[in-house]
Amino acid sequence: MTYSSQTAKNYYSEAEAARILGISVTRLHMILDEHVFNDGSQRPAQVTFQSSDLVLLSFWHRSTANPKVVRMPNPSR
Repeated sequence: MTYSSQTAKNYYSEAEAARILGISVTRLHMILDEHVFNDGSQRPAQVTFQSSDLVLLSFWHRSTANPKVVRMPNPSR
């Protein structure tokens, strides 16, 4: 992931993060719900992100399920 054409900011809004990642805000919310807010807590109305967050979100967006990895069940579901 490169950000060479963009100036670095301290924080990015959901819309900015989605645009940088090339995904919709809905997809961003799905990633957050699956990987961050998966302990029964609700996602806040507005979330801001740092550059390092975008790297992790990009990884989660591009990762696919591995049939050789057994995921532990989420106790809140």
